[in-house]
Amino acid sequence: REEDESETARCPQAEKPLPAAAGEEEEEALHLAKRRRVLCSEFAAITSSDAAVARSFLAGNAWHMERALNAYFEPPLEKKKEEAAAGGVPPACAGPGSCIDLTADEATSNAGVNSADSRQQEDDSSFSLITWNIDGLDLGNLKERAVGICSYLALYSPDVVFLQEVIPPQLCLLQMRASSYTVIPGTIDGYFTAIMLKKSRVKLLKQEIVPFPTTSMMRNLLVVHVSISGNELCLMTSHLESTKNHSKERMKQLQIVLDKMQKESESTTVIFGGDTNLRDNEVTKLGGLPNNIMDIWEFLGKPQHCHYTWDTHSNTNLHAEYKCKMRFDRVYFRPAVEGGHIIPRSMDLIGLEKLECGRFPSDHWGLLCNFDVIL
Repeated sequence: REEDESETARCPQAEKPLPAAAGEEEEEALHLAKRRRVLCSEFAAITSSDAAVARSFLAGNAWHMERALNAYFEPPLEKKKEEAAAGGVPPACAGPGSCIDLTADEATSNAGVNSADSRQQEDDSSFSLITWNIDGLDLGNLKERAVGICSYLALYSPDVVFLQEVIPPQLCLLQMRASSYTVIPGTIDGYFTAIMLKKSRVKLLKQEIVPFPTTSMMRNLLVVHVSISGNELCLMTSHLESTKNHSKERMKQLQIVLDKMQKESESTTVIFGGDTNLRDNEVTKLGGLPNNIMDIWEFLGKPQHCHYTWDTHSNTNLHAEYKCKMRFDRVYFRPAVEGGHIIPRSMDLIGLEKLECGRFPSDHWGLLCNFDVIL
């Protein structure tokens, strides 16, 4: 992440003051060098490479992050021809070029999805949603974990994806690899949320960002209005304020979310999902959920197999000495009063398998939700 630019970060004055134009050029050069160092750091993090490799790819692509990542992940044409001639296929997580291409028709075959499954995903009588905090703030094995997340998206081919803790290099990778999705970020600074909509199923109508006025962690509410199988939905995601000490702010943010869900048209189905960081007693302190808003996990009978989404006993990514199980990640649902009806059918955890690098894709498990559409 780019360091704060200080007004005092100017070149030292020589004995004779520099002309104004020369001083401005010197300052601009310093800012450019700083920006390039940040780009190198981000590139090295997402590719698990070093500074020299990062500088080489970025400089060779006019310091354009997306083009540099594309050049890194896509092997040269000559290398592809050599692999094809040899009949070899590079293993997953093996290095450049190994990320699953979500845009290819056959991309999901290596992840165990057959054509029948793909046709089922396009069935107008159902749709699927994944919400997942992908832990972009953990730079360890970032490339391998990003590839793992891509693998899960390719495997399940969800119609809607809510992501939290996304960082700019991951956003570039998603935009580059997932051209079959519309990718909408909540911002592009620091870390943020994003919503992905499958273009073949989901029509984007409009989008907005609702600020959390008193956040100290750059949090907001990302909202999109869409149409799926002729049904209008309002989809929302957020990453509510973290840690026990910020309970008061988190509850204020939850109230903003619930108020926004309540204000939407009664003819619209509203779904909110994300990393809420909520403790059950915080929801109780707010008086519980409104009568017309349901917690999908509770609606489905509180299935134990998807109770805890943050589990430092089973998930070793943090190497935490303490053992803690929490239901931080939640999905809330407000059904439409009239028109087409959408009913939650199932919920499962994803991301439960370690990758070849020895770590899980994230310190959170993802949630996969399936819905029935009553036409």
